[in-house]
Amino acid sequence: MTERTEDQHAALREAALDYHRYPKPGKLEIRATKPLANGRDLARAYSPGVAEASNAIHANPDAAADYTARGNLVAVVTNGSAVLGLGNIGALASKPVMEGKAVLFKKFANIDCFDIELNEADPERLAEIVCALEPTFGAINLEDIKAPDCFVVERICRERMNIPVFHDDQHGTAIVVGAAALNALKLTERNWEDIKVVSTGGGAAGIACLNMLLTLGVKRENVWLCDLAGLVHEGREEDMTPQKAAFAQPGGPRSLSEVIEGADLFLGLSGPGVLKPEMVEKMAERPIIFALANPNPEIAYAEARRVAPDAIIATGRSDHPNQVNNVLCFPFIFRGALDVGATEINEAMKVGCVEGIAALARATTSAEAAAAYQEEQLTFGPDYLIPKPFDPRLMGVVASAVAKAAMESGVARRPIDDLAAYKAQLDASVFKSALIMRPVFAAAAQAERRIVFAEGEDERVLRACQAIMEETTDIPILIGRPEVIATRVARAGLTLEPGRNVEIVNPENDPRYRDYWGTYHQLMARRGMAPDLARAVMRTNSTAIAAVMVQRGEADSLICGTFGQFLWHLRYVTEVLGQGDLHPVGALSLIILEDGPLFVADTHVHAQPSPDQIAETVVACARHVRRFGIEPKIALCSASQFGNLDSASGRTMRETLALLDAMALDFQYEGEMNVDAALDPDLRARFLPENRMDGAANVLVFASTDAAGATRNILKARAGGLEVGPLLMGMGNKAHIVTPSITARGLLNVAALAGTPVAHYG
Repeated sequence: MTERTEDQHAALREAALDYHRYPKPGKLEIRATKPLANGRDLARAYSPGVAEASNAIHANPDAAADYTARGNLVAVVTNGSAVLGLGNIGALASKPVMEGKAVLFKKFANIDCFDIELNEADPERLAEIVCALEPTFGAINLEDIKAPDCFVVERICRERMNIPVFHDDQHGTAIVVGAAALNALKLTERNWEDIKVVSTGGGAAGIACLNMLLTLGVKRENVWLCDLAGLVHEGREEDMTPQKAAFAQPGGPRSLSEVIEGADLFLGLSGPGVLKPEMVEKMAERPIIFALANPNPEIAYAEARRVAPDAIIATGRSDHPNQVNNVLCFPFIFRGALDVGATEINEAMKVGCVEGIAALARATTSAEAAAAYQEEQLTFGPDYLIPKPFDPRLMGVVASAVAKAAMESGVARRPIDDLAAYKAQLDASVFKSALIMRPVFAAAAQAERRIVFAEGEDERVLRACQAIMEETTDIPILIGRPEVIATRVARAGLTLEPGRNVEIVNPENDPRYRDYWGTYHQLMARRGMAPDLARAVMRTNSTAIAAVMVQRGEADSLICGTFGQFLWHLRYVTEVLGQGDLHPVGALSLIILEDGPLFVADTHVHAQPSPDQIAETVVACARHVRRFGIEPKIALCSASQFGNLDSASGRTMRETLALLDAMALDFQYEGEMNVDAALDPDLRARFLPENRMDGAANVLVFASTDAAGATRNILKARAGGLEVGPLLMGMGNKAHIVTPSITARGLLNVAALAGTPVAHYG
């Protein structure tokens, strides 16, 4: 790394301070989860209604999880005596760090968290204070308490409290180290019971890591612990604790340089420069070096790599591979523990966490993690031992493993009957589209369809195809150059193999080229298409190639649009596939918001649709909304509110309403109305008490693509909406045109919709 200048340091300092100061001081706030808008709400939230909840808890203490926030509330408790990288800065100065920890709990596992900083240096008194907090919290995260005081505090709290107490500096680090070590041993084909471990640093984290390695199978006699006084050995009195003494080796004093000979694993949780290059040279072949001192490790990454090019190296830094980061562990071990009402976090739960994290690194990398770490190759190997913190699969994999271990070890007060459903629920909380897409994926699993992706070289497409292979029975087909696809598949660590689980159409050299351009020319001959132009299109236009494949029956559906303009793609889709009853009706976007799904149409196809076209769009929307297991309630949106304005959109929607009324449809629709009236039934009732729609509309149909597209984009950009689609209606599910902003997960969702025949939905 290049050294930062003083100006750069000053700029970083100001940026960090501004981050904490604006737009309001600190990183946390409290928000109410229940309405408090009138006297009735007040009577239920406080006196007299609150007494009912208190009486229920008094009769059954476990009911606190049902009537209060306790079941999802964790305390991060410290006295500021050993803040990472800062030392004993005291309770008050540690508050920004603890607020940060609380933010991580919320961000990664949706756990509410209070930070509690206590001015108490005596470990026994500190433990008494923490124990007194039990009625408030579902679990306690001890943080940044110096050793050996932290051992005393945790022991007392675990003995006296009937909720999980977890010192993250110890056990969180140990779990992530255990996961990294497990995978390092797999890569180097070593066994736990055979390896020699040399460790520096006898603090809380170091001791916990060694205990975890013992739990995983390392033999105690093969562990060599060194600190500032040298080897921890029998008979040594200097700077000894009971925790260190448990690892004392027989014999007399020895130095780190002496005991490192033949070591398989170096575990450093001490200080910078402790491990010298000449010591690394004494280690076993292909050594495993975990230099975790932060910010400066026991040996610089480049130095260790220079001395041992085949070494597997982990550090505590984010600018090197294999960062050992507690955030991989603590949010999810608490998530699992809280959800089953665990009375403690025991060894079985920690091991479950280790195995879950390690297994995730060995699996294919998620598209979301790849997007967050675009400059890194996230493929299991020496430089990717453990997942990245922003891998969204951590929640489901790790928390469910912890919950399972808690139940099997007998510490769960609220066991979960269906762990698979629990994991799916956790995944749905991370992937906002997962829950609403569940019926679509269930239907797709009953049909095997061939889906061709026009932009087959795009990495988002490749990752979507990987997920299709893993989650559906569909067969993906990629249009693209095989060598480019192979390079990108390898770089992304995917398992797509042409001829086995994916097919490739090479536009530059495919044996079907003559058949394809001949088919295209036959379709277009009387629309001004010369043979030479047909040949050129089939060499250069992947959307047209995909459409021809579908038309010839070599694929069931196509997906295009990851680059370029929607209507450009629509032209070729319509030219080739717009036959008989098939024609573009409209584009429907599902926007998943915090309070539920909302559909918007027509966002792309008809700029100024006629009443006939809008009526057709409404009917198509109802059919597609039902694909998600949702009963449609469709609002015809315009500037006019039930005839109060003689606007163009109002007139169009009034004519549309008359057309719909003549069809005897089996779903709710109403209009013309403003969007706020569509979404607020009370407001709508004030304008038209006898209106025929119950509750809020879940489909908004507009009189122009300008209005529909603007609504779609505002909901995505400013309301945090997640889009599924757009879905091209009217083409018999033979083609879907996405937009360039789509993600790999979005492509998977569209593929699942394309992977089910429209006839399946009626």
